[in-house]
This record gives sequence, C-alpha cells and structure tokens, in this order.
Amino acid sequence: MTVLGLDIGGANLKAAASDQRSAAEPFPLWKEPERLPDRLRVLISRFADCDQVAVVMTGELADCYPTKADGVRHIVSAVVAAAGARRVGFWCTAGRFLTSDAARSETQSVAAANWHALSTWAGRLAPTGSAVLIDIGTTTTDIIPLLDGRPCARGLTDPERLRSRELVYTGVRRTPLCALSPTAPWDDETIGVAAELFATSLDVYLLLGDIPENPADCETANGGPATRAAAQDRLARMVCGDRHEVNGQRSMELARWFAERQRHQIAEAVWTVIGRTASPVGTVITSGSGEFLARRVVAGMPELAQSHLISLGETLSPEVASAACALAVALLATERMSR
Repeated sequence: MTVLGLDIGGANLKAAASDQRSAAEPFPLWKEPERLPDRLRVLISRFADCDQVAVVMTGELADCYPTKADGVRHIVSAVVAAAGARRVGFWCTAGRFLTSDAARSETQSVAAANWHALSTWAGRLAPTGSAVLIDIGTTTTDIIPLLDGRPCARGLTDPERLRSRELVYTGVRRTPLCALSPTAPWDDETIGVAAELFATSLDVYLLLGDIPENPADCETANGGPATRAAAQDRLARMVCGDRHEVNGQRSMELARWFAERQRHQIAEAVWTVIGRTASPVGTVITSGSGEFLARRVVAGMPELAQSHLISLGETLSPEVASAACALAVALLATERMSR
C-alpha cells in the first residue's frame, strides 16, 4: 500500500508519498479558496499509484474563512472531492485518523495538526529521554518537546501553542521584515523600519545565499522575481530608500541584521521550551525548508552544545524534508489507516 500525505497550508500545498516521493507548490488559498479542489486534484494526479490519502492542514486559518471551523470543513470537502474513490483520513491532535465526517465535527482537533503528526513520527528518532524538534518552514516555526519518543507539548491549539512558545509565527520566506525589528543599524546610529510589506524574510536569505535565486518565483512582497537584485530593491524599501540610496554593502548589512533578529527570536522560544523539560535535551531534530536557520539556532545555544543533532534534511533529502509533515502523515497512515 502506498499512501499519499497532504499538508494543506494557507500559502503552500505539499505532498509526499510513503515511498518518499514529494512535491510542493505555492497556492494562495486566501485569494481563491474555490480553486482548492481543482489544485488538489492536479497534485494528487501526480501520485496516481497512491490508493489512500492522509491529510494535515493549517490552511483553515486563512482569512477567507469566517472561522477556523468553516476552514476545516471546506478543506475536508475539497480533499474528498479531489481524492475520488481513494480512502481519506485526517490526522488530529488526539493522535489518530478521523473520517471526513468525523473531521467536520471535530474541527478543533483537526485544525493545525501538522506539527503533531510530524513530532509523532519524528519522535522515533529519539526513543529515549528528552528531545526537541525544531521545524522551520516558510511561515512558522514549531518547537516541540519530546519525551521517550512522544510529543509532550503544552499546547494543542494554535493560541495555546503561541502562548507556550511552541509555535513562533516566523519563517524563512513569508515573514514581513517589520515583524522582526522596528529598527536597524545605520552607521553608528539606528534607522526606523517601515511598518509595511515591502520585503520579507525571503529577501534576507536570497541576499545571504541561503535560498537560491529563482526568477520564475514571483511569490514575493511586490510580485517581482526571487532574485538577489530584486531582493536588494525590496530590502531598500524597508528604510524608505531605493537602490541609489542603499548600496550592496548596506543591503547585506541590513540582511544580516534581520537574519540575526529572527535567529534570536526563535532561540528565545527554544530556550523557553527546553527550560520546561524534566532532563537535559539529549537530541535535537531539525527539519523544514528553513532547516539551515534551525541549525544556526542550535549552534548558538550553549544549552544544546552536548545534544545529538539529527537533520531530517540529511536523513531524508532536502526536498522531502521540506514536506516533512506530509511525509510523516503518510507514514503514520501506512500503520494506522490499514487497521
């Protein structure tokens, strides 16, 4: 049996089969929710040999839906329509799969359950003692404590997880730079940062070389290409300047500043989470499209200097690791949906 896992977010659709094939594509759900069934149908067709579909989601938070429950129900219906005759299961934070009817009823446990599927599967890599999973994606960061291979998160819903610092709403592509710092260094002084969507974290990591250029990718703050030159222009706007006022050296200084602010923001949350563990963290598992940042966070924390580091990007592959939640739910389904 080959299972297809789907991770349906508000900005991206990710798929991974239980044999570790994967695919991902941007989809701004909040702009065109009516197209979700068709987009899923096309994505599923790329894995025609998969006879079951397992699903996690975060797209219910998209503001095209009046409530998250409305979002869950719409996404469930879209998956069922796209899956055709395939059996479909929806992972919930109770640690089991629900049918589509049950998912429509138990919306709170289905909403944003992707982190729970990932940590339930990834916990097997650290079967004994205290561990922590740090998954950094395009939009958010999950910091999940593990004990003897099982997630032991304090929060289950997004508001609870934000309060516990197990969810940090920051990622390596979509975070507005004004959310990272209201000011930036400018010679020996500081300069205010525009509270505007002029540039995002993608521009920072394009300039720093952590994310490769892709001229065909226009999912940027201004709809321009994901190139270093365009990123420099967008970054200049953050201090209300342009390429004539903010040269290449200045752009790099700004990029390094915002990158450090984001690293510090995540490190503070990791410190809070691991400070609640009953014993020192023996294993750190990193994953996601922003795994490069997760590794920097870990490297800068003396508290984790003796921890064993497991990279899902190396254990799997960078492409599969960026769709780790989809793979996790697919692998869980091979065990639990067949029962």
